[in-house]
Amino acid sequence: MTIQHQHMNGQALPPVTNGRAHDGHANGSPRAHEAVEARMHEARRIVFELEQALRAMILGQDAIVAGVVQALVAGGHVLLEGAPGLGKTQIVRTLARLVGGSFARIQFTPDLMPSDVLGTSLVVTTPNGGKDLTYRQGPIFANLVLADEINRATPKTQSALLEAMAERTVSVEGKPIPLPDPFFVLATENPIEMEGVYPLPEAQLDRFLVKLIVRMPDLETLTLIGARAEDPPPPSPLSSPEELVFARSVARSIVAAPHVEQYAAKLVLATHGHRAARYGAGPRAMQALMACGRARALAAGRGVVAIEDIAAAAPNVLRHRIGLRFEAEAEGMTSDTVVAQILATTAVG
Repeated sequence: MTIQHQHMNGQALPPVTNGRAHDGHANGSPRAHEAVEARMHEARRIVFELEQALRAMILGQDAIVAGVVQALVAGGHVLLEGAPGLGKTQIVRTLARLVGGSFARIQFTPDLMPSDVLGTSLVVTTPNGGKDLTYRQGPIFANLVLADEINRATPKTQSALLEAMAERTVSVEGKPIPLPDPFFVLATENPIEMEGVYPLPEAQLDRFLVKLIVRMPDLETLTLIGARAEDPPPPSPLSSPEELVFARSVARSIVAAPHVEQYAAKLVLATHGHRAARYGAGPRAMQALMACGRARALAAGRGVVAIEDIAAAAPNVLRHRIGLRFEAEAEGMTSDTVVAQILATTAVG
């Protein structure tokens, strides 16, 4: 059974294939299967429209656009690495407008303090003339937070942000305050400059679901960018935070066969056995592979995770979770090289 696809801006929305996705209520009846497929189709529409609108604004970065949207659907945070002027900040700003939720931008600098991110308690005068403490929320309390040039802040400030990313709460006077739902951090970093930066430690990098490399556009794309007389107008919201939460719940309901889960586990274990690796990925990488695999399956309109979904997600999930030996770096190897070799030598089943 398939649901008829819709059209948007002249492009066809691929049909949802019969893939046995479940939402906990499917009992094998035709009506239950139709309800499941209807949920899949609606979630697919949300992802499809977000990707198409973002691609129309951000030229020549289709892979980055797909990676960012799928990471949001998977429920994780994104680290964008690239040279200045490649549109990293624009991607996040545009996505925030399309999603329609609250948005905050934090410019990380060496003098940024944790309280500038999380908020602070202030002494206020009460109506009866006394003194009391009141908490003023920081910019972290938003659905989508842009952490611009995160590697320019000190480790203390980085840790404050990354703790909020992991726990999705902020502790104030010993009491946890939940962050909005959905809550996503998209951080950018510049890999070129070496002075005045504080590289993220391995344990903190692991908090990001994926790391995406924003590369220089090709000749054709640069020509199109130059042909624009002015920047396009800001887009109108296409969805809402609630719709993003819905799409995330549908993605999590997509199932994977045992051999697909085993393949993902093999990839993670192979990062430890590679000759170039000083350290490899951990259990959180396994969770990230499966989450991204489900999001990619949803984006493709399939109700099950395929081997190709795991393989396609592997570079983004593993590249920041592999530390290279000095000898490997001297040979010019990168973590992407290691992932490519692992994908080429890891057997299915």
